Amino acid sequence: MDTLKIRKVGNSLGTTFPKEIVSKFNLAEGDTLFVTETHDGICLTPYDPDFEAAMQAFDVTRKKYRNALRQLAE
Repeated sequence: MDTLKIRKVGNSLGTTFPKEIVSKFNLAEGDTLFVTETHDGICLTPYDPDFEAAMQAFDVTRKKYRNALRQLAE
């Protein structure tokens, strides 16, 4: 298990990731990570839960209105 130390960066707090973690998870400067609260604490992930919910809603709509969407695409 890796540990990260939180440090003061200007008026904010930040952390640095070891290069092994950066390489393993293909992270780069400017990437966005989402913080999700779990029963065990927090989870950092590039996965946006709001975007996933929107895509699931679109899936339902896409199937229901398949013909209309096809005509609009023409």
